[in-house]
Amino acid sequence: MSLVRRAVPEDAEELLRLRQVMLDSVFSAGSDTQWQAESLPTVRHRLAIPDGGFAAFVVDHPERLGALAALAAGTLEYRIGRKGNPHGRVGHVFSVATDPGMRRHGYARACMESLLDWFREEDVRQVDLNASAEAEPLYASLGFVRKPDPSMRLEL
Repeated sequence: MSLVRRAVPEDAEELLRLRQVMLDSVFSAGSDTQWQAESLPTVRHRLAIPDGGFAAFVVDHPERLGALAALAAGTLEYRIGRKGNPHGRVGHVFSVATDPGMRRHGYARACMESLLDWFREEDVRQVDLNASAEAEPLYASLGFVRKPDPSMRLEL
C-alpha cells in the first residue's frame, strides 16, 4: 500500500499550511497567513474536480490525525505545440513541501513521483518547475535539468 494519495477537498487547509512552509523556505515570506482564508474555497473547489487540470498528491502525517506530512501539487497547461511536444501539454509543479518535523523520510520524493505519474497519464511531455537550492538535488535525481530562463512577469 502506497503512502501517497491524491488530495481531496478536506485536505485544503493542510495544503495551504504546507504551501506556506514552502513559501517561507523559498522567499522568507514570514508568518502572514491571512491570504489562506481567501484561498481556501478555491483550493477546495479545485480539489473536487478530478479532471480539472490540477492535482495534489500528499502523505498523511503519521503522528497527527488530519495533518499532512508532505505535498506535491501541479497543473496542466496548454501551449501551442512544437517539436518534441506537438500536442502542447505542459505540466507545471508549483508546490512541493514537507512538514519540517517529517523531512528526510522520502515523502516529498514519493509525492513527486506520483505527480509525475499523473502527468504521464495525462500525456504531458514537458514538466517545468522552479527549484530552490535546497530542493534541486531531489529534482535532479528525478531527471530535471536547469535551463536558461528568459522568463518575464507582469503583476496585474
